[in-house]
Parts: sequence; structure tokens; C-alpha cells
Amino acid sequence: MKAAIIGSGIGGLSTAVRLAKLGLEVHVFEANPFLGGKINSFWQGDFRFDAGPSVFTEPELVEELLLLSPEKIPFAYERLEESCRYFFNDGTKLNLPVGTEKVTESLSSELGENPRQVRSFLKRMEENYKVLNPVFIEVSLHRLRHWNWKNFWHAIARIPGMGLLKTMNRMNVQSFKNPKTVQIFNRLATYNGSSPYKTPGLLNIISHLEMNEGPALPKGGMVAITESVLKAARMLGVQFHTSSKVVEIIQDRNKLKGIRVENKGELDFDVVVSNMDVHFTYEKLLGNKEFAQRRLNHEKSSSAVVFYWGISRKFDQLGVHNILFSANYEEEFRQLFDTKTMCQDPTIYIHITSKIEKEDAPENGENWFVMVNAPIDVGQDWEKEIEILRKNLVSKINRALHTDIEKFIVNESHTEPRIIEAKYFGKQGSIYGNASNHRNAAFYRHPNFSKTIKGLYFAGVTVHPGGGIPLALNSAKIVERCVKEDFSMELIAK
Repeated sequence: MKAAIIGSGIGGLSTAVRLAKLGLEVHVFEANPFLGGKINSFWQGDFRFDAGPSVFTEPELVEELLLLSPEKIPFAYERLEESCRYFFNDGTKLNLPVGTEKVTESLSSELGENPRQVRSFLKRMEENYKVLNPVFIEVSLHRLRHWNWKNFWHAIARIPGMGLLKTMNRMNVQSFKNPKTVQIFNRLATYNGSSPYKTPGLLNIISHLEMNEGPALPKGGMVAITESVLKAARMLGVQFHTSSKVVEIIQDRNKLKGIRVENKGELDFDVVVSNMDVHFTYEKLLGNKEFAQRRLNHEKSSSAVVFYWGISRKFDQLGVHNILFSANYEEEFRQLFDTKTMCQDPTIYIHITSKIEKEDAPENGENWFVMVNAPIDVGQDWEKEIEILRKNLVSKINRALHTDIEKFIVNESHTEPRIIEAKYFGKQGSIYGNASNHRNAAFYRHPNFSKTIKGLYFAGVTVHPGGGIPLALNSAKIVERCVKEDFSMELIAK
């Protein structure tokens, strides 16, 4: 059997590894001249930057995937002692450590929270995560045979208390007394491009990974994830085709035939897995805009504007992950999702791998990945928006760090929603497909298989179970299971 993977993001690469391990002949087709999707890397002068995702949790999922390789592949990472450093507009600063007890101590001593309340909240999020993970994340919601009914009913019984009927913000306001604490927990909605004022409180389970377990940083930066999985794929015989844009998934009366590749023509495949944005998969590759508009027409996740700055000095006030909060968080999200405009006082995220990976910047410098959440592209004047945004960022950073950051920027580049759409094929620049701004959003996400075309599957952050590296890795596991179920006789015969 032959399988084609469309797109080499982490969902596509991990699916390639799993299908190759099953014995399929696997080919990965990537439109760009590089592999890895958003998890790629580039040099800008003497500074190295990870282009895309910067927060890495659940590294054990990568380790589990690499065990499928015929030879051991080393994958080193460092568990961070801090989850993030927070800067508030009134001058308050908080370096939040990792671990339930340390977070409890920090939030109670620095922000005046009741330690019993904080500890109880974090323990509850850990329990909620452990209940939901095997029922809603590791399996398909769209195949009854995947459901473990005992665990399923146990999870259903707990859901009312998990905050499904409340927004994340409402749940956090009821749990904490300091607005700054609420803002810290609310920001976790952005991990899948959603608004804490719309997304259900159930997604507070993200705080378990962020605070109880904490983030990690791979040795060599985030791109080391891509590099390690690529090694496993190549050892298993996966073949890669870069600068090979797939322009059509070929079917005949709901029977899959293969794909059409630009400049290569039609190629026959038994299995096709799209790691491309599911909206564009239907619109561009299946020629079914009607389905996309009817079934996938939900609110899109946010996009981003990222500046990559080579900085010629070190800032001890900053860590690997840093947040400079806006004064009016609710207004920022109203603009993101309702008016589709850029906030004049945006929340700024600064990621600096050179704090640990010293080779990523010159001895007395730092590599700053400076990101703000942005609305999807609906025709804004992005040149003007980015010019204004840059001035606002510089001004805000100067106030927070008591510096003149402009004179330390020795080189720079940026990305924005139009570039994200053009390079990574995210519809309107959305990063995670549909947002989770509805209590039933998890059930709206497209399944990992086609219900009408046997052999067609979907992986990555725009389908079930959702956005982020861990969920993309889980999408590959679900695809593998579906292929084994759908082609059991063919695989047994092989």
C-alpha cells in the first residue's frame, strides 16, 4: 500500500512515521522548499530563530514517536524552572515558577491569592486533564469503537464541574480574587487561538501542562523536534518531495485514486493524509467549497504578527518566555475577534532561546521572537498596521524594561497573517483553523477521516483534537488507528 502525506508540519511528519511503521510506502509532499511546516528555523545574521511554535509541553509524546524508529534517535530537552515572566502595565512583575506548590506560593505571596484556593484549582485541573485526555484527546470522537465507555461516562459526569457551561474568564474570576491572576490564567486561551471571554472554562486544563508540569526547550531549539522526527521518518523509508505542491486530491465517485502534484501530474495512492488546513483541503484540493462553507464555517482562530529581532545586548529581566500584558485584556480580544483590528496596547510575547541555547546569538546578544496576537486577514492595510504596531511595541517594551530597545536592534524581519496564509496555507492567516470560542467547539472540529471517501484522512492542528504540538501528535496517532481499522485485511495480507 502507498500513502501520500500532504504537508510536512508536525502532524504530517508524525503520521508519516506511524504509517511507515505499519508497512506502507509513504511519500510526503511539501509545497515549500523546506520541511517542518511552522516548526522550522532560519538564521538572520549571527542570530538563529525558530520561525513558529515556541511553547513545548508533553515532550514524552515526541519520545514515544521516536521509539518507532528502527534505531535510537537522541532527543534532548531541558525542563524550564519558570513557565513565564509577566510584566503588567502598573509596573508589577512576576516570575512564575513551575510546579503546583511553587506556583501556589508565588501567586499567594506576590498577588495575594488564597494558597488553598490556588492549590485546589491546580489539582483540579490536573485531575480534569487526566480524565479528559484518554477520552477526548487520544481517540476519535467520531468513531464509537474508539470510545472507552467506562472512561467516557466518568468524563461526562465530571464535565459540568469542569466549566463547560462557563467561559474561561468567568471560571477564573470566580476562582481568583486578583485581576492579575485572572489575566495570567486567561492568556492560556491563546494557545489554540481563542478568546478567554468566549472559550469554555474546560480549556483551563491547559494550566496543568503550563504550570504543574511546565514547558521544556529542546536542545537546539524548537526545530530539533522537526529534525528528530525527520530522522525517524527517513530511517523508516519515508520519501520526501519538497517544492511539490499538491493541487488536487483525485477521487472518482467517492473512491480515492491519488493526488495531482504541480509539475508532476497524477500519482496513484491507496491512502492520502492531508496535513493542510482542512478548509483549504476542501476548497482547493477537493473542489468542495460548499462543504467548507456549510460544515466548517465557524469562527477562525487568531493569527499573529511576529518580529524577529537580533538584539545586541542581554536583558537579565527577561527569561525564555515573557509576557507584557495589555491594560485592557477584554478590549484586546474584542478587537481580535469582533472588529478584526489591531489593539493599540497589545499583549506582547517575547521568546528568547539564547537564554539557554547560547549558540543562537552572539556572546553579548539575544534572539528575540516578538509576537502579538492578530486578527485573521479580512483585507486590512497590513503595511500600515505593522508600522503602527512596531512603534507601539517599541514604546511598550521601553516602558517595561526601562531601556531604548531601538538602538539594540541590529537586524530584523517579520511575518504577518498574509504571509502565514501564503507560506503555511492557513486560511486567512488563522493558525489553528477554527477557534474554540464555543462550548461545543471540540465537537465541531473536523474528524481525522473522511466519512465519504475511504482512504482519505486528516491530521494537524486544524482538525481533531485541536491546536498545538501535543494535539497534532495525537492527531497522527488517531489517523494510524483509523488506517489500521479501515485496511485491516490489506495490512494482514502484507
